[in-house]
Amino acid sequence: MRGDVAWLPGWRAMLFAGLVLVAGAARADSALDWLERAANAARQQNYSGVFVYHHGEHIEVMRVQHRADARGEQEKLEVLDGTPRQFLRLNNDVYCHMPDGRNVRLERNAARRFFPALLPARPADLLAFYDAKLGGTERVAGRACQIVVLEPRDDYRYAFNLWLDKRTGLPLKSRIVNENGGVVSMFVFSELQIGKPPEERVFQNDMTGKRILNASLDKPADPGWSVKPPPGYTRVQEAVRMLPGKKAPVTHWVFTDGLSVLSMFVEPNEPRAQTLRGLSAEGAIGVYVREVDGYTVTTLGEVPSAALIETGNSVARK
Repeated sequence: MRGDVAWLPGWRAMLFAGLVLVAGAARADSALDWLERAANAARQQNYSGVFVYHHGEHIEVMRVQHRADARGEQEKLEVLDGTPRQFLRLNNDVYCHMPDGRNVRLERNAARRFFPALLPARPADLLAFYDAKLGGTERVAGRACQIVVLEPRDDYRYAFNLWLDKRTGLPLKSRIVNENGGVVSMFVFSELQIGKPPEERVFQNDMTGKRILNASLDKPADPGWSVKPPPGYTRVQEAVRMLPGKKAPVTHWVFTDGLSVLSMFVEPNEPRAQTLRGLSAEGAIGVYVREVDGYTVTTLGEVPSAALIETGNSVARK
């Protein structure tokens, strides 16, 4: 059929256009249905497996175990190579067991979630900033998957490709793709079991001889600062806390649109410290640094430079 439909009689042209719109809407609804299945599956399914996280030239192997029952969610994430790290989620509280084996950082009402729980509770909210469409089908970890593609509507976020298990909807692979088609980072299961709940003993939080670095030690973020992130990004975390290697407390914000995430740190300048200003990168993570009234403002994340620069440049004293 010709691309130009002007030659059709009026009513036929209107019918043709209506069919095109209906077909487009059906495709979008179908993609959204898959996203909603995926969001629910990551929170409601029992699963355990090993996945690989690729970011830049770095590769990390992790084991995840997730149990959902009448008491809510229990989740354990272990880093299997490099520096030993372990995260334990008990509903909305996340315990990060530090590599020193003595300290545990507790985040109450934590906004962060771990792969495969990448999607927000309301995936429909993403459609204001991403176009969702169905891709093909592929196998991941021996299971058939439906691919869903999320294309950004602006320059403040990257594209996401998701491989969703056809039986359960659980995300088995996720890939962030930049504007040039390059892979920024990727999660992918190498082995996986869905449906069988991990034993309860897996989630016992052994605090013997350990000290909690409690979230209550954090202070509210300094109200003297104003920050305006790009459209769609909302603040989900803020605190003033001591960080390793820092002499003074650091103000920390986290912003997300439900998929893309960027962080910001504001700290007093250290005269003897050599700090790189401007735009740079640490592997797959973009970094933007500037000075504001004697403070160093660092904005970073797996997001386009435009998002980092606009957020960093918006910081000002009230």
